[in-house]
Amino acid sequence: MLNQRASGILLPIFSLPSSHGIGDLGEKAYQFIDFLEQTHQKYWQILPLTPVDQGLGNSPYSSISAFAGNTLFISLNKLCYQGLLNSIDIESPPEFPDGHIDYPAVRAFKEPLLHKAFENFNKIVDENAEEAFRQFCEEEAYWLDDYALFKCLRIKNNEYAWIDWGHDLANRVPETLAAARDELANEILREKFFQYLFYQQWAELKAYSNKKGVMIFGDLPIYVNYDSVDVWVNPHLFKLNENKLPYVVAGTPPDRFSTTGQLWGNPVYNWDAMQNENFEWWLRRIGHNFLLFDLVRLDHFLGFVNYYEIPVNEPTAINGYWQKAPAEEFFTALNARFPDPAIVVEDLGTISPDVISFVQRHRLPGMKVLQFAFTGDEEMNPHLPHNHNNHSVVYTSLHDTNTTHGWWQTEATEHEKYRLATYARQDLSTDNVADAVVHMAMQSRANIVIVPIQDILNMNEKARINVPGTSHGNWEWQLTDGWESENIIQKLNAFVIEGER
Repeated sequence: MLNQRASGILLPIFSLPSSHGIGDLGEKAYQFIDFLEQTHQKYWQILPLTPVDQGLGNSPYSSISAFAGNTLFISLNKLCYQGLLNSIDIESPPEFPDGHIDYPAVRAFKEPLLHKAFENFNKIVDENAEEAFRQFCEEEAYWLDDYALFKCLRIKNNEYAWIDWGHDLANRVPETLAAARDELANEILREKFFQYLFYQQWAELKAYSNKKGVMIFGDLPIYVNYDSVDVWVNPHLFKLNENKLPYVVAGTPPDRFSTTGQLWGNPVYNWDAMQNENFEWWLRRIGHNFLLFDLVRLDHFLGFVNYYEIPVNEPTAINGYWQKAPAEEFFTALNARFPDPAIVVEDLGTISPDVISFVQRHRLPGMKVLQFAFTGDEEMNPHLPHNHNNHSVVYTSLHDTNTTHGWWQTEATEHEKYRLATYARQDLSTDNVADAVVHMAMQSRANIVIVPIQDILNMNEKARINVPGTSHGNWEWQLTDGWESENIIQKLNAFVIEGER
């Protein structure tokens, strides 16, 4: 897969255009795949599909489950086609903001309709659909049973964290769990049904994408949120104290981007316990992602080799320290379960020599980002195109950075602008810098090029998806119509031809 020159576009599902307030797995997703086929793109890279939570900033990297799907992505139109909703139910949606997502408004609109779809499913006599739902529940029981119970208990407890549900529920006393399952039986079935709808629609979309010659490139966050079903069910796999509270949390040390580092706050894995169970939780998680995607990016790969942990009461990440993870043992288990796994590692940031050695030894494809290439005067900067190798994926920008236009306009130093223009051998401005960087990426030796749609469309910083270290206004950007214009199609095809992709 990674041995052929190809290119693709990064566009999160939530950023697809939609009259229902948030991108979904319906018509616009299929149209985007058609657009990728028209422009000879072989990859559609997305962000994690897991549920998001208002209290956690709607970040797909801080989910309440490592396995469940985001039910806000369920297409209401497709539910109408299935007879689970009537067209009148969705013919007058609220007037959602143009170009960004109002999550509370989306939830207020979509969640009652999903409940209605469940009620209608229970009224309709369709043995095939009932059998498909039953089979889904059976095949996914290893995560679905706990997730559905967790979600229902969370709702019942006013969205409080599981640690605040009372001693017996927090500690998963069997009799208490059995009583909760009995009391919440219908609600649990409903949550399972929502997951069934999500995964049914996702499977249909992925099949269509693959039929069109487009591979789905997924993203797997390294950490889970403390208030997640994964920690509730498996507290022994995380560094928690006797009260099941984290005593250390994840983050990154100070660097040139942040003088205090990044304090993520996620619980840190107890890798000794993981290894004692032959890494089964991780292998199931990765296997689950291999079923969803054709290619998977392992986020913050550094954490699989060395991880940074910070005492829980520290106000910043300055006083954290490094710990070793059993990387060799884990990847031996991974390769035994999944020979030749289709993964790309996010090896950005300050990477130690042992991590570089590990990546090279295991021939793991890493990442290059052109936005990082022109700082300083170092000709050995690994992000400069002449230092790329074919066994890597090159990006113009990322979901965690500004758009190329926005970077040039508001962040790039005069020195960076000079170096980029010199390298590109042309005068640059906000009008043409994105095209110049996309062209540079397409000419790279790297076998795979991924370009965020914002750079294809030369969009400014208002189209940025996430600003690391901030908790508001992220994960809200939404594409509006106009991306399918003939000019854009011709431009992309020209990039592909010139780059021999």
